[in-house]
Amino acid sequence: MANTAQARKRARQSVARNKHNASMRSMMRTSIKRVRQAIEAGDKATAENLFRTATSAIDRVADKNIIHKNKAARHKSRLAAAIKALA
Repeated sequence: MANTAQARKRARQSVARNKHNASMRSMMRTSIKRVRQAIEAGDKATAENLFRTATSAIDRVADKNIIHKNKAARHKSRLAAAIKALA
């Protein structure tokens, strides 16, 4: 357990930050899953609309350094390629 007031405060902040980051990561993963489901259903128009929202969510998480920017780019690239392949 933390011994100093500063360490106790950092522990509290760490718990709150961890909850927030987990929530943001979950939101991103959910948006990616929705795009994948639309792709599997073969619905290109819906997939493109969901891709726009997913891209926004992915970029938001990457900007906050919750995931690495290269991982964000990889997710977006793979989803875009999958949508393009529907044609």
